[in-house]
Amino acid sequence: MANAVSKIPFSGSTQGQAVLVAATATAGTTIHTTGTSATIIDEVWLWLYNAHTADVLTTIEFGGATAPNQNIVLTIPFKSGLVMAVPGLPLLGSGSVALTVKVFAATTNVITASGYVNRITP
Repeated sequence: MANAVSKIPFSGSTQGQAVLVAATATAGTTIHTTGTSATIIDEVWLWLYNAHTADVLTTIEFGGATAPNQNIVLTIPFKSGLVMAVPGLPLLGSGSVALTVKVFAATTNVITASGYVNRITP
């Protein structure tokens, strides 16, 4: 049996627009929250842009703020275009627990997060 795939915007996005990262520490700005089903996979594609005049250290809390072993830490160069940060990594809920993708940066309101989720259902 084939799976169905739907491309959806991040749950933290307004109509698919980039999410401005305001947080400068954990827990970061929420980019996306999965559902709670253990059979529905959210494949996350995330790019970051830095509008500042200097490079900015940025942390992606992949799976939520309580899963620090899943953090992705990147230095995003200033004004260099979109930087691939999460290349289609999967997340799925379990029972009644949803997982999140959150981002915080060393400087507030200069990093934006863009992308989408491929929601894969059985």
